[in-house]
Amino acid sequence: MKKLLVPVDGSNAALRALRAALALARLSPDSSLHLVHAHEEPRIYGEIAVYVPREKMEALQRAHGEGILERAEAELKDAGVRYTREVLTGPIGHTIAARAEQLGCDAIVMGRHGETSIGDLLMGSVAMKVLHLSRLPVMLVR
Repeated sequence: MKKLLVPVDGSNAALRALRAALALARLSPDSSLHLVHAHEEPRIYGEIAVYVPREKMEALQRAHGEGILERAEAELKDAGVRYTREVLTGPIGHTIAARAEQLGCDAIVMGRHGETSIGDLLMGSVAMKVLHLSRLPVMLVR
C-alpha cells in the first residue's frame, strides 16, 4: 500500500480504522495516509437564515471538522508515517469516493459502525455507499 484515504468522523469505529490504516502504512516505508472529514452542505432554510448566515454555518462546520481531524491526528503524531488532512463538503459517500480517486489513493480504509438500523437497510450506510461508489479497494473495519 502506498497512499490510503482514511475518513474520520470522531467515532470509535473511525479510530479503529485509522489504527488499521496506520498498521498497513507501516508495512511499506513510502506509504502515506490522507485523513478526511466529510460533511454535507449546510441546510439553511426559512427563518434560520435570518439568525445564522450561510457563511457562519460553513465556518462552524469547518471548525467542527478540523476538531475531529485534530483528535485523529493525535494518533499519528509519533507514528513516523507521513499524512495529510482535509475537510470535505458534499454528499458524504460520493465525496469520499471521489476524493480518493482524485488524490490517486491506492485504497480507502474506513470504519463501519456495525449498527444495523432500519435506515441503513433502506438507504445504506456511508460505508456501504463508499464501497459501492469507489473503484478502489475499500477496507471496512469494525
